[in-house]
Amino acid sequence: MGLVNAFVPIWVLTAVGYAARRRGLLGDTAAAVLGRFVFHLAMPAALFLTLSAMPLKSFDVRAVGAFGVSTAVAIGVSWLGAGRLFGRKAGERPIWGMAAGYVNSANLGIPIAQQVLHSVSFLAEVVLLQVLVVTPVILIVLDRHGDAEGRVRVRRIASLPVRNPVILGSVLGVIWSAGHLPVPHEVSGSLNLLATAAVPVALIALGASLHSGASRQQVARAELGAITLMKLVLQPATALAAGLLLHLTHPQLLAVVVCAGLPTAQNTFIFAQEYGVGEALANRAVLVTTTFSLATLAATAALIGPN
Repeated sequence: MGLVNAFVPIWVLTAVGYAARRRGLLGDTAAAVLGRFVFHLAMPAALFLTLSAMPLKSFDVRAVGAFGVSTAVAIGVSWLGAGRLFGRKAGERPIWGMAAGYVNSANLGIPIAQQVLHSVSFLAEVVLLQVLVVTPVILIVLDRHGDAEGRVRVRRIASLPVRNPVILGSVLGVIWSAGHLPVPHEVSGSLNLLATAAVPVALIALGASLHSGASRQQVARAELGAITLMKLVLQPATALAAGLLLHLTHPQLLAVVVCAGLPTAQNTFIFAQEYGVGEALANRAVLVTTTFSLATLAATAALIGPN
């Protein structure tokens, strides 16, 4: 029952967003407005507070390496397959890859880690890897394809951490953590309010988007099925193989595989919406992988055995 409870808030808040949009409580632009609020204000605040309080020296290189391999394989294979098998345009492929390999480490990862792993220590390392390595790569590519001429501009990419609030919040959080700098109480109070809003508002935006024109665009079942297999089967299987090759301890192996098997993060939809690419695919992927991961995560925990 504890595992089921971790999923309930996601389903409820997404349903609330859909119902509010359907009944006219939220306007036609609600999903876009809420998404921009999350991307530009709430998410950067949450990332800054999370990373500034996270000790950077706690990394376990082997375990993080196994998870990183699974992420690279899932995103890389999906990125290529999106174009070759499903004809996705270059600007949409990063969203396809993100949907297949970027895990929901925040609102869903934390309760599941507590329930299955009885600790969130490795999850913190997953957050750092995704925020410091995966997110910048995705955003740089999206930013490039957002350029009118599609060119790679060194100055534009170099200035991305300043122009992109998600990367800026992450970088500042790492600087604060590395320097053991305190966050003034007056500032932390305001940031906490913004950070607390990130997950629920993102889910409301996700639900509202399901009633928008973008969500009614057709997403082939084969395409959605491929993403689900990549996310819930390929990524955890790759993590298991990498963990065994690296001779991880049983607790480490369980943590790596469970975290790799988490569903698609709602950040995928927020990024897709911000850059105007693959929105329908992203919101469907979040919902479908979240629903099916309840069964796959339970199977994973049973297969590997208790921590």
